[in-house]
Amino acid sequence: MDITFILTIFLIGFIGSYISGMLGIGGSIIKYPMLLYIPPLFGLAAFTAHEVSGISAIQVFFATIGGVWAYRKGGYLNKSLITYMGASILIGSFIGGYGSKLMSEDGINIIYGILALTAAVMMFIPKKGIDDVPLDQVTFNKSLAAILALIVGVGAGIVGAAGAFLLVPIMLVILKIPTRMTIASSLAITFISSIGATVGKITTGQIDYFPAFIMIVASLIASPLGVMTGKKMNTKILQFILAVLIFSTAVKIWLDIL
Repeated sequence: MDITFILTIFLIGFIGSYISGMLGIGGSIIKYPMLLYIPPLFGLAAFTAHEVSGISAIQVFFATIGGVWAYRKGGYLNKSLITYMGASILIGSFIGGYGSKLMSEDGINIIYGILALTAAVMMFIPKKGIDDVPLDQVTFNKSLAAILALIVGVGAGIVGAAGAFLLVPIMLVILKIPTRMTIASSLAITFISSIGATVGKITTGQIDYFPAFIMIVASLIASPLGVMTGKKMNTKILQFILAVLIFSTAVKIWLDIL
């Protein structure tokens, strides 16, 4: 392992985790293609898809820990929202993960594409007044939150993703949660949903531990820095960046399908 390899993996982990902390997503939608395509560009050994998914899973686990820790003060973490949606998405991801065995690869990709396209459309719907509500006065429909998180969990479990890029627009558009509370709580919910994936990858030996360790170090440094940036940034700009990122993901998925 030379210094070029270490720096490349560290930078991939740093960039992905910084965006993760800033926008409240796990970051695997950024890091997965970066890990797959960037190392070979520098003449470094290419990872297999299984190795990339394993490294991404454990990295999302630590990136979300770092983000949640940075958001622990200031009332941004809505414990009730995290409990209802976290429990539901965990159940849903187990159901989806098991059910994916019964589906064709094309079927899985199409479900992923539909979910991503729905999320992208939702991000461009105007979100008026959601950031005017004081954080200690935020209310939401608990049953609706649990049902929607269960659906996201099933979809995320089928395609093997944490589902944060779907949770964020649901929390903003349907549940009317303020932007920064959405980002902070989404990180906590994504952390919960990533536990199963991380345990599964470790127990089945799908993790290359040296690059995973480099990514974890990068995550623990970059994710809190991303949170600091997100706290200072205008919420409209945060929403726009999220919208562009989710739309780009949807486009890539549909290009792969078609």
